[in-house]
Amino acid sequence: MYLSTIDRKGRRGSRQGTRPAVTAVGGTVVALGSVSLLTDISAEMVTAVLPLYFVLTLHLSPAAYGVVDGLYTGATALLRLAGGYLADRLHRRKAVAAAGYGMSALAKLGLTAAGTSVTGLGAVIIVDRAGKGLRTAPRDALITESVPEPVLGRAFGIHRAMDSAGAFAGPLIALAILALVGSTSQAAFHSLFLTSFCIAAAGVLVLAIFVRDRSSADPPQAPQAATERRTSGVTLGAIAGLLRDASVLRLLCAAGLLGLTTVGDGFVYLILMRRQHYATGWFPLFAVGTNLTYLLLAGPLGALADRVGRKTMLLSGYGLLGTVYLLLSLPFTGLPTACAVLGLYGAFYAATDGVLMALAGPALPQHLRTTGLACVQTVQALAYLVSSVAFGAAWTRWGIGAAAGASLVAVAAAIPVTAIVLPRRNRRKAAR
Repeated sequence: MYLSTIDRKGRRGSRQGTRPAVTAVGGTVVALGSVSLLTDISAEMVTAVLPLYFVLTLHLSPAAYGVVDGLYTGATALLRLAGGYLADRLHRRKAVAAAGYGMSALAKLGLTAAGTSVTGLGAVIIVDRAGKGLRTAPRDALITESVPEPVLGRAFGIHRAMDSAGAFAGPLIALAILALVGSTSQAAFHSLFLTSFCIAAAGVLVLAIFVRDRSSADPPQAPQAATERRTSGVTLGAIAGLLRDASVLRLLCAAGLLGLTTVGDGFVYLILMRRQHYATGWFPLFAVGTNLTYLLLAGPLGALADRVGRKTMLLSGYGLLGTVYLLLSLPFTGLPTACAVLGLYGAFYAATDGVLMALAGPALPQHLRTTGLACVQTVQALAYLVSSVAFGAAWTRWGIGAAAGASLVAVAAAIPVTAIVLPRRNRRKAAR
């Protein structure tokens, strides 16, 4: 049972004795946030330097890196759909999420076995991304069902803040381990991978012990009745009907439009390094700067979205992304410019990531909510793949300034179109 500052009649608690924001959204959100925190520490310990490794060590062109970066996120699109459908079909969202988290944890052990084999490393990355594809929609559905709709933006904001805390800490822990070992040898990286696995395994343990799946917490039933209950209404025909719904189609179109304007983090950081002429050792710290801003703003902006409207907050966030592209397209250099880019980029994530899921969740039917969220995330992932490939090709052909300028034009065009496309919701009705 969640704790809330909303009493049984729907009124806000009094000014005296109002619980802090974290307790207002309950134990399930905090537990899932803890799982994401640990998982992101584990993941970012490994991935913080991958763009640097691909471009500067393997000497991939920006176009080739765009393909790799796009596949890194987009290749799990079908698994997102499979995870969402399976979780809804079996009413076992926690179990499907746990399988995804477990796969990502085991992938860290696989890194030690793969060694320097490009094929082996590629296979391990696929397993890790497959785990992410399976777990994301069931996890967001668990959050959606654990709190009342009026505080959903705050709940996702707190979860994303805890997730970002892990992303903030991961690169720092990786640098500390390598500094402690005193080298960047293969043995040193194996120590990092093993530490990463232990942290990810702790996240799976927290999920198993502390997260409650309300969709599977019904009273005991006969096996046949339980099977009928789990599968009724969750069919391919029902999903096809969901995708024909006008409001859902508008939501998917909006997610795709916005996804087409988003380039990979690695591109932003590589441009900063090229333009600012920083040493390669600074590269992992760019992600730290972005995630620090995300950590500080995700909760407050999520709560603000509940008050001013999630659609308004979402579109404002993409306005911040446009400002990032503007700064990257100009020949400005210096520490203030770098700090502004990283701060705005982190604020963009804080204003959009969890807010889109909070906007989408209530618009979907409960029995197909995980599948619907998976569809939104899949459209985003596929759009992201196209965007990364296109940005890398533009950088290679026309240079950094032109590529960033084209992205600025794209986001400037997408914001007003998305404002029209996104389905309207009656906030008073939703708040009841």
